Amino acid sequence: MARQQLIPLLNRVLVQKIIPPTQSSGGVLLPESATVSKLNAGKVIAVGTGGRSRSGSTIPVSVKEGDTVLLPDYGGTEVKLGEQEFYLYRDDDLLGVLRD
Repeated sequence: MARQQLIPLLNRVLVQKIIPPTQSSGGVLLPESATVSKLNAGKVIAVGTGGRSRSGSTIPVSVKEGDTVLLPDYGGTEVKLGEQEFYLYRDDDLLGVLRD
């Protein structure tokens, strides 16, 4: 079967949530309490073309593919493509961009 590709429309952003590691680099299994904090973050996989203003001009999306973003606790639309889970958010629902 061919690999499916999802291209978001308008001001939508396709995000794959970042799952904290459950194992240390030495192979020790980590309990949930060992994680520093529950950081609700994800990697931007694809972005739409942008929203429309009242005059009809395009308002570009504020993030780009590859950005790491801070996600709200609730919201987003879950999308399954094959075995992977993704989430669709509106651009204005994203809380911020995380930089190293």
